[in-house]
Amino acid sequence: MNQAKPIENTAADASAQWQDICSLESIIPNSGVCALVNDKQIAVFRIGQSEEIYAIDNYDPIGHANVLSRGIIGDIQGELVVASPLYKQHFSLKSGQCLEEAEVKLNTYPARIHQGKVQIS
Repeated sequence: MNQAKPIENTAADASAQWQDICSLESIIPNSGVCALVNDKQIAVFRIGQSEEIYAIDNYDPIGHANVLSRGIIGDIQGELVVASPLYKQHFSLKSGQCLEEAEVKLNTYPARIHQGKVQIS
């Protein structure tokens, strides 16, 4: 699972295993929450007032802690990112790539809104 994406309903979605995380209203706009999915911490971010969501690893490989859901969402030259609350590296919400350290990349996960619920595959 490499590419997180905002809400889309495609034929591939029908065969995916989706897990409810929380209601969309449970995530404050422009913030993240942490969810435990198959014993792994996943950071789920809501962009603005929209239903645009992204899911990446919660583990910061530079700071060695599960903290990315507490990071600050921003935009660097058109790239939607979260800044780690520890050492402030920026990770792309779309690709998981660290902008400051090319060799560091997080996993991303398909995420969607279905009947008002945030879901991860």
